[in-house]
Amino acid sequence: MDHKRIGRRIKAFRKLKGYTQVRLAKELNFPLAKLGSVERGTMEASSLLITQIANLLEIDEEEITLENMPTKEEN
Repeated sequence: MDHKRIGRRIKAFRKLKGYTQVRLAKELNFPLAKLGSVERGTMEASSLLITQIANLLEIDEEEITLENMPTKEEN
């Protein structure tokens, strides 16, 4: 997994769903500074954190990680 790409996707989905970093960190009970590091790609997101974020934002984990997603060639 490319943690910089995952961080960018977490940030994009967070904004799309109308969450600020502060609100997301509070609802996840996760340190704000660490969430910022994850979004910048300077810290890798754990599988548990990705699951928690996906559940809170009501998206599939695969939307964040792009794992098991069909590629353009498969469509």
